[in-house]
Amino acid sequence: MFQPAIVAALVFAMANGVAMASDAPIPPTPEPVSLVSVSPEGAEVYFISPADGETVDGTFTVRFGLRGMGVAPAGADLPNTGHHHLLIDQKDGFNPSLPLPMTEQIRHFGGGQTETTLTLSPGSHTLQLVLGNHLHVPHNPPVVSKIITITVR
Repeated sequence: MFQPAIVAALVFAMANGVAMASDAPIPPTPEPVSLVSVSPEGAEVYFISPADGETVDGTFTVRFGLRGMGVAPAGADLPNTGHHHLLIDQKDGFNPSLPLPMTEQIRHFGGGQTETTLTLSPGSHTLQLVLGNHLHVPHNPPVVSKIITITVR
């Protein structure tokens, strides 16, 4: 596949009667860049609190845990690091090869935060943690917590 700049130069040359050197080197096509970062074997993200099945007040603190990797802010492309994303009542899951969108159900902690205060409506809710790389893309293999269910008073 030709690069747009090369095609433009050829079109210009042909339209203007300019001779092109047939042995001129054509620059190589760059390799595709992967958005996904590799996670180390045994990496694990988990909830410190609340616990699965716990009943909490309408406003409560969620603490994130991580083993086998380090926490780094979004944009910091460092090996074996990532930042937390909290999925709240997320029924559709996520695409592991694309950046996680920022929504009310997918909260980003790109500053490297390891806890947050949530306010949720009364009733049953599910929570899950997903570690994202510097571009908010889940690692390969994905570093995700088990889904926990909490009840808000």
